[in-house]
Amino acid sequence: MGSNTTEAHPIIANRIKKAVKSGLRVIVIDPRKIEMVKSAHRHLQIKVGTDIALINAFLRIIIKENLYNPEFIQTYTIDFDSLKKQVEPYTPEFAAAITGLSAKDIITTAREYAVSSGSMIAYTLGITEHHCGVNNVFDIANLALLTGNIGKPGAGIMPLRGQNNVQGAGDMGCLPNQLAGAMSLTNDEYRDRYEKEWNVQLNPMAGDTQTRTFDRIESGDLKALYIIGENPLLADVNMNHTKELMKKLDLLIVQEIFLTETASIADVVLPACSWGEVDGTYTNTDRRIQRVRKAVEPHPNVKEDWEILCELSTVMGYPMSYSSSEEIWNEVRKLAWEMYGGISYSRLEQEYSIHYPCPDEKHPGTFVMHERFYQNAPHVRKSPFVPVDFTPPMELPDKEFPFTLTTGRRYEYYNTHSQTRYYAPGVKVKQTEETVDIHPDDALVLGIRDGEVVQVRSRRGELTVKAKITEQVVPGLVFMSFHWSETPTNVLTLNEYDPISGTAEYKACAVAISRIQ
Repeated sequence: MGSNTTEAHPIIANRIKKAVKSGLRVIVIDPRKIEMVKSAHRHLQIKVGTDIALINAFLRIIIKENLYNPEFIQTYTIDFDSLKKQVEPYTPEFAAAITGLSAKDIITTAREYAVSSGSMIAYTLGITEHHCGVNNVFDIANLALLTGNIGKPGAGIMPLRGQNNVQGAGDMGCLPNQLAGAMSLTNDEYRDRYEKEWNVQLNPMAGDTQTRTFDRIESGDLKALYIIGENPLLADVNMNHTKELMKKLDLLIVQEIFLTETASIADVVLPACSWGEVDGTYTNTDRRIQRVRKAVEPHPNVKEDWEILCELSTVMGYPMSYSSSEEIWNEVRKLAWEMYGGISYSRLEQEYSIHYPCPDEKHPGTFVMHERFYQNAPHVRKSPFVPVDFTPPMELPDKEFPFTLTTGRRYEYYNTHSQTRYYAPGVKVKQTEETVDIHPDDALVLGIRDGEVVQVRSRRGELTVKAKITEQVVPGLVFMSFHWSETPTNVLTLNEYDPISGTAEYKACAVAISRIQ
């Protein structure tokens, strides 16, 4: 669901395709006819932003047809009656009217998911980058929990991470509510460990998300911003607004490996080592921890990220004098032993990779999460259902802006293109510039030819871009990526956010397309 797997996660996509040859049945739920559809058993070409209506219909069908295990629900879950009440209005016909799918396909998919020996849901930004992204994830969890597709091999929920160490970055404290080691900042016991080790008192309040940080810049409460390895000037929605916020700052510091659009306007740029110039660990999308080793020597004027942070901390009055990434890792293992206690560098050298949680050296690592559901423990903690309701995208097409723009990634590039735009001579690249992908029927009405430069505008901005005529999109839907600074797609996108996660609604906004006279 909401995952252009072949382009955004090609290694995982290759494994899925290989499994298809061995009998795996893949159902693609996506507004576009992405390449994975070629390997799919069924494609549900859903309208953008209607995922909850579809999942709620799945839940209702499974409940009505008794395709769940009542004993499992009774033993391991709570709030089942609330879920039943919430999904009651979502008949297949009602959901079909919202999603644009057929009631028959909705019913068949629900049955196939529920009765198989193991079903997995893989999702990514097509689920989370909505104003209701958290609710989308809650509903996916409802579906897995209702059918018992959790805690056993070949089942579960798989949020695909967008880069090799996104999971690790969050686990090591880059989330505003976690300490290093994926430990809750608000938990008094956990926080006490860190306070004693570091001889400091930590603020028990969770920090700000990026969204709230930008709100504080706008209100004037926040005067300085320190950005590490991020390019919000190109990546954030409503780009013109983000640019104005950056101008309001008294001090902007950017720690980077390239002079990105954001680094170019910074007061201070701290040059850091790239991924091939450091030692350490990565945590993969499946909680798999692996060693990374320095491949090349860095330029003498750059430093590893942890070295920069240590020097800054020392200058600011709190001495930090780690000697290596291994020393830092061992401190994390000590403080967050429940998760990492048994994962030493020496063990990683011997075993290649280990899945956390791994509390001690004798523990094999946790390959499958949530196995407690099948261990029949007498006091197992029950998991709540979280019923949610469908809400349409915040900005729907109208007479002035008749198209829905959805954004995503293209195969050869990543995010804001700061790393992937540099190719060695001889490397062949399919797509060298941005396009707006538009259906042939829409192009015919507008009189647009393939490759013609057109104007795309929203209520927030406008740009010019080449048109690509393709049946990957349906009539009324257009697609663009946000990789190219020459075509800054995010001047168009909507400044609306999920109220819980702060994630922006990148996946739906209204635009108009016109020929350039």
